[in-house]
Amino acid sequence: MDHFKNQELTVTIEDMSNNGEGIGRSDGYILFVKDAICGDTVRAKLTKVKKNYAYARCEEIITPSPDRIDPVCSEHSRCGGCQIQAMSYDAQLRFKENKVKNDLVRIGGISEDTVNGIFEPIIGMEKPLRYRNKSQYPVGKDKDGNTIAGFFAGRTHSIIPCTDCALSPSENHVILDMIIDHMKRFDIGPYDETSGSGTLRHVLIRKGFSTGQIMVCLVIRHHGAKKNDVHEFIKGQSELIERLSALSGMRSICVSINNEKTNVIMGEEIHTLWGSGSIEDTILGKRFEVSPLSFYQVNPVQVERLYSTVIEYATLSGTEEVWDICCGIGTISICMSDQAKCVHGLEIVPEAIEDAVKNAEANKTGNVDFICAAAEDYLPSHRDEIKADVIVMDPPRKGMDEAALSVIADTAPSRIVYVSCDSATLARDLKYLTGCGYEPVRIRCIDMFPQTVHVETAVLLQRSDT
Repeated sequence: MDHFKNQELTVTIEDMSNNGEGIGRSDGYILFVKDAICGDTVRAKLTKVKKNYAYARCEEIITPSPDRIDPVCSEHSRCGGCQIQAMSYDAQLRFKENKVKNDLVRIGGISEDTVNGIFEPIIGMEKPLRYRNKSQYPVGKDKDGNTIAGFFAGRTHSIIPCTDCALSPSENHVILDMIIDHMKRFDIGPYDETSGSGTLRHVLIRKGFSTGQIMVCLVIRHHGAKKNDVHEFIKGQSELIERLSALSGMRSICVSINNEKTNVIMGEEIHTLWGSGSIEDTILGKRFEVSPLSFYQVNPVQVERLYSTVIEYATLSGTEEVWDICCGIGTISICMSDQAKCVHGLEIVPEAIEDAVKNAEANKTGNVDFICAAAEDYLPSHRDEIKADVIVMDPPRKGMDEAALSVIADTAPSRIVYVSCDSATLARDLKYLTGCGYEPVRIRCIDMFPQTVHVETAVLLQRSDT
């Protein structure tokens, strides 16, 4: 049977892709169907046709899956941020566990029996909504010229209006409506990507869930701004500050200057307009300063469960020297410090290291130090100096560089705890480490990102000869 664009087919969804698309077959021909979940029977329209497979859009749900629920957000499909919001939460957790297991077997080369034998139950959330402590909203205009804020539609830069995201705190809705109202009153135009004109590009909102402190950072185009200038960056700035600062919990109002034609949201130049340049939050009893550019885990409830898992896997007795690779603002390093002899944190981002040093001082942590360098550069050049009993690594989505992994293996720590937000690169790196004499002995997923396809995974590896 020939297949062609815009053809409509009835298909039963038998599996899910790593991106959250439903997978079905029509006479052996594979369909990846957006907005369909496992167990659905749907009418699907083909949108992109290849020789052996096609992408399709769900036009009608003929028979819903037993796992299908009504999404809490009417924009979840267009936005693309919550790829699996139409799936029950129990089914979401099963999907994520299976995704990680499949990658460990298929990419990591670990036997299915081994994976199943060491895989511990995923840690989910009791309330898997309103969990994000950081949200970034692009600002623009709709087709009628109205100023809007929301999220980019999947794979586009078309803004879907949404000031009350179901994953973000309810305060964000009030803040965004206040900012949009101010823009209308003072005729402040949003940034236009095509022409490079306009002022406001994005609004960043951060909240410390344990402290209730809120930060608002306005990302703007402003060619006249230079560091340490003291003047208004936007029209009516003092009035906007007065309104925002009156909100309960507001601690920081700042502006980020980004004059580049780029997809990067934040500029490097930050000015504090009111209050502090950061907010505070706590993890496992430790206090942390979070600035606009800080990397900080977005789910404060689950991050405590993740770090508790890391500490449990590290099995520290107080005599170990620990290296924390890709340490960010020092959260894992500081949380582990009470159980270790000493902790060395390594991170490439200078602003993160500055925050890490401040956080260590604020927590009176005397056995932690931080180094600003890329792991792939620092570790090979200091190979003979690194004496580690335990190594913890929490790299970005791309995983670890092989040169860094080589040094980590040569250092021969008795235990490695690998934290990953991408199971494919995790599996790839585990395959390398197992070839260097390490074996995974405990694996656990922690659902840091409910309603999305993403999941955090912690793995404990031990040397085979110990």
